[in-house]
Amino acid sequence: MKFRSLLVANRGEIALRVMRTAKRTGLRTVAVYSDADRDAPHVRSADAAVRIGGSSPRDSYLNIPSILAAAKDTGAEAVHPGYGFLSENESFSSEIQKNKLVWVGPPPAAIRAMGDKANAKAIAARAGVPVLPTYEKSPEFPLMIKALAGGGGRGIRIVSSRDAFESPLKTAQSEAQHAFGDARVLLEKALLNPRHVEVQIFADSHGNCIHLGERDCSVQRRHQKLVEESPSPAVDAKLREAMGQAAIKAARAVGYVGAGTVEFLLEDGKFWFMEMNTRLQVEHPVTEMVTGLDLVEWQLRVAAGEPLPAAQRDIVFSGHAIEVRLCAEDPQQDFLPQAGTLERWQPSAAVRVDHALESGMTIPPFYDSMIAKLVAHAPTRDVAREKLAAALDETVALGIPTNKAFLAAVLRNRDFAAGEATTDFLTRFSFGGGDFGAWTGWSNNPAHRSRGSETFFQRNAVNDPSRLKAASDGRLVAPMNGRVVAVYAKVGETVAANKALVVLEAMKMEHSLSFSFAVKIKNTHIEAGAQVAPGNLLVEFDPA
Repeated sequence: MKFRSLLVANRGEIALRVMRTAKRTGLRTVAVYSDADRDAPHVRSADAAVRIGGSSPRDSYLNIPSILAAAKDTGAEAVHPGYGFLSENESFSSEIQKNKLVWVGPPPAAIRAMGDKANAKAIAARAGVPVLPTYEKSPEFPLMIKALAGGGGRGIRIVSSRDAFESPLKTAQSEAQHAFGDARVLLEKALLNPRHVEVQIFADSHGNCIHLGERDCSVQRRHQKLVEESPSPAVDAKLREAMGQAAIKAARAVGYVGAGTVEFLLEDGKFWFMEMNTRLQVEHPVTEMVTGLDLVEWQLRVAAGEPLPAAQRDIVFSGHAIEVRLCAEDPQQDFLPQAGTLERWQPSAAVRVDHALESGMTIPPFYDSMIAKLVAHAPTRDVAREKLAAALDETVALGIPTNKAFLAAVLRNRDFAAGEATTDFLTRFSFGGGDFGAWTGWSNNPAHRSRGSETFFQRNAVNDPSRLKAASDGRLVAPMNGRVVAVYAKVGETVAANKALVVLEAMKMEHSLSFSFAVKIKNTHIEAGAQVAPGNLLVEFDPA
């Protein structure tokens, strides 16, 4: 390595994951932390740690000057961004290089080129990669609204008809603006029942570029992945090679270097380019399990100027790997994000568990709801699936609601077991004696929703008697920890049925709060930018 110390500009399990490989390769590690993470495991694990700001992401993990100062003060020579936060921020990568630090990621120009989804599609099309139609005027439905910048499921909505277009458009634009500082969106033809299949690529600065197979990420909620596996049940060797070569074409078209993921929609054996993620993915462990490779080590070696450690002919795929994302959220409350004290944590020893958890720690409301990843590897898909479900059963996570039982039920579901899950899977999912379809409102396609027009608060008011009582008492209360993004309720005005009164941002997602009946506003008790806790009074009203 041409550098001896590495600053990890991230938190939680990915910070620990990167540090684990960095230490094994002899590097000194530097952590950064917010006030909320002062005592976090990734801070104690590093050789040095620097506070970079308050609890909110904007004050800390998105604070470029503070991270640069931390690198300077600790003598760090390289920066690994992990995923999320600044990992796909062209300005951050450019500033890292301007300050004579090694950037463990792709060139800023490649981040810029693929960071704008419309531009990325144009590049892919010119490279001969299949793409779906986009609309500037006279859109056809169903269509997908996608934020041009960013990822992680934010700023994305699917619209089934012209009449339902305005509200999702505004919400997607608002979510994109708050998440990425860019409200622009793309309108794209939506497929009804595709699979979400992505290809892991790796390139070096010597002109080499290879693929490491595909991952099927079709089980999603809020356009965010919950279950990922490799290989995909729908991809054979011939299709794998075709998708792999298409991914390599897209990467070469932007002079890519490092780890990247090209995402496709797959339907009836045909695939279309969706976007390219110019970073390490959350689900990279499934690729590591089936290839036996350490992708973080490859990132570090490529960043140091070394050629790829292997050629395409050297890559061998073995067995099947499945990953699930353990999240602090309540599936029976429309996957409502949760914060609080994790009273007891004891992960299964039977599978790989990437986490930064310990008993008694606080799960803060400021960051993504994912708290751990469980990954099983076995000779066959069925054995991996059963092994992972059993590991979820064994895992102890007490004190806050999680999706642990939900994930185990997904793995045991008949359709999933048969390898038939597409992106509409959760809309038709049920298990045991209870039908989860009644509360699985987060479809990737509203055409599949029986209650798709209802907002977050309405669904939870119906499912939660205390919230229903609050509504009947003329009070809108916060259903979660979150930051107030917007207040549309104004004293004396009447707000129409299904129109948002307040928008909250919780764990990186926006939630509109409204009722199915018109209300006249008596008083408001919050303003944009305020932080609220469950039960806080937001708005008082009378039925209109």
